[in-house]
Amino acid sequence: MKTQKGGSSDPARLPAGKGSKRASRDKVALPFRLQTYRLLRKLLIGFILVSIANVVFSHLFYTPKIYMIKGENRDMVIRYRILQDRIRTAQRKLNEIRHRDNYVYRSLFSTDTLSIEGVWSPYPDTKYSSLGGDTYSPLMVGTWKQLDQLARTLYLESVSMDQLQSLTRNKEQLSAAIPAIWPIDRKRLKNNHIGAFNLRRMHPVLGYIRPHKGIDLGGKKGDPVFATGDALVEEAQTMRGYGRQILLNHEFGYKTRYAHLSQILVKKGDRVKRGQLIGYVGNTGISTGPHLHYEVIHKGHHVNPINYFNREMTPDEYDNLMKQMRETTFETL
Repeated sequence: MKTQKGGSSDPARLPAGKGSKRASRDKVALPFRLQTYRLLRKLLIGFILVSIANVVFSHLFYTPKIYMIKGENRDMVIRYRILQDRIRTAQRKLNEIRHRDNYVYRSLFSTDTLSIEGVWSPYPDTKYSSLGGDTYSPLMVGTWKQLDQLARTLYLESVSMDQLQSLTRNKEQLSAAIPAIWPIDRKRLKNNHIGAFNLRRMHPVLGYIRPHKGIDLGGKKGDPVFATGDALVEEAQTMRGYGRQILLNHEFGYKTRYAHLSQILVKKGDRVKRGQLIGYVGNTGISTGPHLHYEVIHKGHHVNPINYFNREMTPDEYDNLMKQMRETTFETL
């Protein structure tokens, strides 16, 4: 078979050297992008296999890093628990201080328990929102709430102690201001007659039941009446029911009233001392006989005067006095 002039197209008949050169050119002629793709695919498959193996291994076995993280978490939980114990211990000690403050210190100064509006109101949950979304959130939020509670109690006690410190500076004035003596000479008591405090009984003049806000000390018209503590004269005038009466403001929450007087010796705005003569027993106002109606008012509330001017009495003397406090026929304002 004849071939075209100039050569043959049969590769088998080509010289050996020329055939190997063509195969080499075909191989080199493969696109560069295709080779790059194949390489990247192999790398990606390898990365995926390694990642899967790492995940499986981390679930089945703890790596040193995981051991370290878990150890740090355990230490954190322990530290939080210790902190909570210390907060509770501090809170108990602070509660003991508050108890002494309310029932010992403030009682000595006859002052009310301190109350600050809103001091016990808890903070909104939004304050702790940054601690949410974590396995340990309940532990951390609970600890912070304990700290906030402790801080509120500390603030309240700090203000209370400041007040008590101010009261100690005025202790001498307080001692002189408290109504602590008898408003009349006990020797002048008519038949030891003392009308009882706060009894609900039939009014001898008005004819219906009314509470008695003070005590009635029987005497004679013209018997001297004394201020029971240092004070400012707040009222010195005639009032319906009380007749001629004096209201003294002793400050520190104390006031005293002296009613049914025959004569008033002080005027509004005067300063008086304990034991100073301020008037005389009388029978003015709604009254059926000469006597002194005496009231002690503390923080706006009427209290039993007997508990103030009998502090030097023995228990037996006090019991005898209480037995003497029978229903009076003078008046029950």
